[in-house]
Amino acid sequence: MGIRPILHWPDPRLTTVCTPVDKITDAMRHLVQDMFETMYEAPGRGLAAPQVGVMQRIFVTDTTWKEGERTPLVFINPEITDHATDLVTHDEGCLSIPGVLTPITRPAEVTMRWTDLAGMPREGRFTGFAAACVQHELDHLDGVLTLDRLDPRQRAEVEATLSARP
Repeated sequence: MGIRPILHWPDPRLTTVCTPVDKITDAMRHLVQDMFETMYEAPGRGLAAPQVGVMQRIFVTDTTWKEGERTPLVFINPEITDHATDLVTHDEGCLSIPGVLTPITRPAEVTMRWTDLAGMPREGRFTGFAAACVQHELDHLDGVLTLDRLDPRQRAEVEATLSARP
């Protein structure tokens, strides 16, 4: 187990659509443990496999740990099956674009179906910050970054700021 390096924009792997997981293996269990360690150390509330260079449809979240209660979840081959028509805008951060918050508008609630690490099918409804988090991480599995959700002017401003960093 260990902390893995997090890929940063503009690494092209971050814009690659990930492949579905066909079998849960010991190597995958090890990856998930590493992903949680990496996420907590970063410190983040979600981390997708492509952010650590693994191009598979897996992400982890723990949206409450910073408030003191850990609620870790593992999502394998996740998909949104329903979403609210109400939209909300949150300033989202991303471990692959450190130090940048971008205003992203998403459905206020989503229902998601996924497989857990034990291979069991799961379904859940997510609201508030948890809804934004699972949608953000699912975007990573589809090769979509928060930058891709900005209008061209906003994106150009953020990219200019990022490019100016040492």
